[in-house]
Amino acid sequence: MHAAKCGLIQRFLTIVIAMSEASLPSATEALPAYRVERSAVHGNGVFAQRDIAPGERVVEYAGREITWEEAQIRAEIQGGPHNHTFFFSLANGNVIDGGDHGNEARYINHSCEPNCEAMEEEDGRIFIYALHDIRADEELSYSYPLIYEGRHTPAIKRAFACRCGAANCSGTMLAPKPRKRKPKPAPAPMAEFVPVAAVVQTPQPAAAG
Repeated sequence: MHAAKCGLIQRFLTIVIAMSEASLPSATEALPAYRVERSAVHGNGVFAQRDIAPGERVVEYAGREITWEEAQIRAEIQGGPHNHTFFFSLANGNVIDGGDHGNEARYINHSCEPNCEAMEEEDGRIFIYALHDIRADEELSYSYPLIYEGRHTPAIKRAFACRCGAANCSGTMLAPKPRKRKPKPAPAPMAEFVPVAAVVQTPQPAAAG
């Protein structure tokens, strides 16, 4: 009887331990999806800490939501447009400033052949998702052509040069400026559409008698 009771207790403990182990995340799952370190592309970069599956939500692009006008003021105060790399435009016309209460997502570098994409959720939050399998230690990237409304001078182009190394690299992170449409010629005066030989006919007076 004593042996049977011990056997039941042992089986019970085995089941409890197995259930506990099943509920715990694996060592791989427990690892953060990313880490920040120096990048060969530009400055700091974000790298996969572990394998990341296609469609996996990697990180939120966090920061303070401000108006576009406020973003312009902040850029001027900081002495130029270079901090625009931390600005993320929203569908409502506002901007998330990743440099203000932001997180590591602001260090994700641009690439012309990215392995991630940024998506705005219905609540206005931005999340970075994996486009395909990303292996551990691979640098994360997504495409974010930068809108710079000033003149694209050689100095500005150098400041925003793209060094992603992709085969289809455009060489710049700047979005092309929209071409200005040539103004349409003003409509010609109506007199120009009247035939030169046009004659106004009037009824002849009736003959007397």
